Amino acid sequence: MIAQRYQLYVERIDAEKNMARYYAMSIEPNLFGEACLIRRWGRIGATGQRREHHFAREEEAVRLFLQLLRRRRSRGYRPKPHIRQDTAGNR
Repeated sequence: MIAQRYQLYVERIDAEKNMARYYAMSIEPNLFGEACLIRRWGRIGATGQRREHHFAREEEAVRLFLQLLRRRRSRGYRPKPHIRQDTAGNR
């Protein structure tokens, strides 16, 4: 049983290199009650690739989640910036 849900979505955009990538991860329970770390990555707007890792214990999945998060952050991936919308209609 998963005690807490883990989710992450980060992007790396560099217009000079024509680079627009995303990386997403989540830890979810599978049908057998095991922890499953699901990773998705690729070019923004494309389907990309997917990989699943199954663990008997949630702690093992969290350990890999945090390790991958540190690796992505060191390579320049950052959370997607929020787009502010003006509710008054002023620009």
